[in-house]
Amino acid sequence: MDFKTQLHEYAQWREEVARIIEMYREWIDRYGVSNAHSSETLLNLLNALSRERITLAFAAEFSRGKTELINALFFAEMGFRLLPVATERTTICPVELFYDAATSNYIRLLKIETRLEDISLIEYRENSASWKQIELDYESPAQLQEAFKELFAVKKVSREHANNLGLWNEVEASELGLLDAEEIEIPCWRYALINLSHPLLKQGLCILDTPGLSVLGVEPELTLNILPSAEAIIFVLAADRGVTKSDLKVWRNYINNVQSLAKVQLAVVMNKIDILQDDLSGTAEYDLSITEHLNKSAEILGLNEQLIFPVSARQALVAKIKHDAELLEKSHLASLESCLVDKVLLPRRKSLQQAIVNNFRFLLSESLSLSEEKYEYALDQLVEFKQIDYDNAEMMDKLLTETRQRQKTYLLNVKNFQASRQVFVVQAKALVDSLAKTKVDTVIQRSKDELTNNLTTYHLKQKIQLLFDELRDLLHHAVEVSNETRDLTTEIHKKFGNEYGFKDVELKTFSLSEYQFQIECILEEGEIFRSSAKTTMTEQTVVVKKLYNLIISSVREVFNQAHQDARHWRKSVFLPLMQEIKEHKKQIDSRLYMLRKISGSKADVAENIAFLEAKLVPLVKQRTELQAIISAIKSGDYAELVTRTD
Repeated sequence: MDFKTQLHEYAQWREEVARIIEMYREWIDRYGVSNAHSSETLLNLLNALSRERITLAFAAEFSRGKTELINALFFAEMGFRLLPVATERTTICPVELFYDAATSNYIRLLKIETRLEDISLIEYRENSASWKQIELDYESPAQLQEAFKELFAVKKVSREHANNLGLWNEVEASELGLLDAEEIEIPCWRYALINLSHPLLKQGLCILDTPGLSVLGVEPELTLNILPSAEAIIFVLAADRGVTKSDLKVWRNYINNVQSLAKVQLAVVMNKIDILQDDLSGTAEYDLSITEHLNKSAEILGLNEQLIFPVSARQALVAKIKHDAELLEKSHLASLESCLVDKVLLPRRKSLQQAIVNNFRFLLSESLSLSEEKYEYALDQLVEFKQIDYDNAEMMDKLLTETRQRQKTYLLNVKNFQASRQVFVVQAKALVDSLAKTKVDTVIQRSKDELTNNLTTYHLKQKIQLLFDELRDLLHHAVEVSNETRDLTTEIHKKFGNEYGFKDVELKTFSLSEYQFQIECILEEGEIFRSSAKTTMTEQTVVVKKLYNLIISSVREVFNQAHQDARHWRKSVFLPLMQEIKEHKKQIDSRLYMLRKISGSKADVAENIAFLEAKLVPLVKQRTELQAIISAIKSGDYAELVTRTD
């Protein structure tokens, strides 16, 4: 199945899961069993489904056919070349294509001079006023193509200004005969956002078209934040060039580092294989030439040749536009599409599905346990009351005494639970405080104060290393507190689950392992970038300070998310157990009320039994509706819950 079909199915699956979650949300509201925790969790699940994006990042040096490859993979059915291809050596800015239903189609362009500001790209994204916006007419190919030409806009500036922007390279200037030039031609734009109502983008595809060494070397945010957030990086080579020195620099310093540290899939494309075909040679010679180029490239990059895909993007684009199946097969594009499906799309779907399962299954299990308990208790109470000898006063007194004793035991259990919960509150506060913004800000402010007294690139980089070490220490302490909190929570839950009969209540633990991984990735990527030759040779104010600000922003974001999640967990972890305790109280109170009423008047027996029978009707309906919701999921991950409702 091709990429487009799989992406469509993935979008349909998300819509169906969202529909089922909405059914469940209506169910808990209808029966009055919703709480702040369940409402927030369901809202987060729905947001995760609606905002899901599959980001594919394409990276290459100039003239590798990267943009043509994007056109061939995703936009050929439009019948024209959507994204413009540079005809001369031009440094185009990074381009991000996506769909946002909240706004119209547009191109937003960020001025190149914003590199001089201590503001991250993420912060700029939140402020549309900082961008030049061009409205797009999706139904007009001519308007789209004309608007996209703005991506190549250039201007001339002084060499000093170009150097401050990180756009002056003496080696490259020497090769182009520009060493003595007073003015240098530079791109007008730093970054481009394109919102387009294309079917694939509507279904969650996001495409990042990144330039090569000229941009990656001076934009730490691309390397440390934007590229690692992609599901896959497609690194494009050209068969007519092989692996050049600049290709190898991009690969070693940026692409391979990101791939090894972050959870990012990687594919290397050898484009322009059609150039290897000689009209005088046959198919066998052509295939052999491709294989030789693949093996050589794999050896230089240190890769298995199975990860390099020979492709002719030009042939693929023409073949799709002209519906030429033979030429499409000749382009070898199908093998790359299969890789994107098997290595990116399907694993991403599995990952999101597992995240949804873990949270939604917990809520369903909680509701199912509560529903089962209500039904079984009501049924047992009905059977018991039908069998009671109401003329036996001694038996009635015994039942009343037993129920009152259960009530006393319950009150004692509640008292013990509240005492244990107070211990938990203290420990949980220590956990939340260990992740607080003030803790991170203290470390960062101390680092900033030290940086103001160290203006050389060398000392700046040394102070950044000290910042890395302090942030690791801060996180290590938070992990220790988290482990202590988890042990205490497990102990309390086990005590009240086993000793007091609440065995079906599921415990949801809290772990910092994912945040720890994210922080470590940020710091390791920062260390690689910090110590790279490009960083060492570049003006400190352009790169090193941007690196510092980016690390601060990224680390703050992870700590903030961990802090929010810890607070949410602290409030919700004992809600299922508390719900069970409250329900247990209702059952005892109801039983005591019924016994008192019956013992006071034998004439009320039939009426009370009829009342108990009537109570079963809505409980049966409640269980049946919940069973329908669980069965609608049609997933093996919920098989256990389906079995419980049979």
